[in-house]
Amino acid sequence: MTTYYTSDLHFGHLNIIRFCDRPFPGVSAMNSRLVQLWNETVTDDDTVWVLGDVALGALDESLAHIGRLAGHKILVPGNHDRCWEGDRALRKGDAEARERRRAAARERYLGAGFAEIHDRPERVVLGDQEVDLSHFPYEGDSHGADRFVEYRPVDRGGWVVHGHVHDTWRQRGRQINVGVDVWGGRPVPAETIAGLIGDGPRELEPMRWS
Repeated sequence: MTTYYTSDLHFGHLNIIRFCDRPFPGVSAMNSRLVQLWNETVTDDDTVWVLGDVALGALDESLAHIGRLAGHKILVPGNHDRCWEGDRALRKGDAEARERRRAAARERYLGAGFAEIHDRPERVVLGDQEVDLSHFPYEGDSHGADRFVEYRPVDRGGWVVHGHVHDTWRQRGRQINVGVDVWGGRPVPAETIAGLIGDGPRELEPMRWS
């Protein structure tokens, strides 16, 4: 059994092809290739942490791809996930209405194939280091000023495994981006992440799509 990390699949999102220069003629080809690369890498005995931004577009159609992916899938939501605690729709109305919408949104993602949803950044051990798992890095963004600062983990001198920045970097200092756009479209094994942490802070450029 292996644990993997990935982020920013953006199933169903046409514009991500242009934004991140993904090598696909359209959404259907992108969706199919994402599923293929995942299932070439992950088995049903493995666990995959998905660090946000799973699906956009026609959401029910996009989320349907989750059920095609192998493994035990755990979601840490990102800013494009409808079950993210910062989603504007989940913050409207009184407390009872907010809770109903939140429960319905979570059920939508669980029903699509996620076994667990962790609303806040998680802390795990990789190698001999405690590491934050978050959609957001400590600092930096895919464009412009840092967004969603209040939802980012606090940098206490450790490491963060994250997404959100798309193809901006693969590693920047103590920040390791596991987004598909910098790892050839594939989930990244825990052993690889532990090796990067063991090598210390540095800068790593994106890898090409497989």
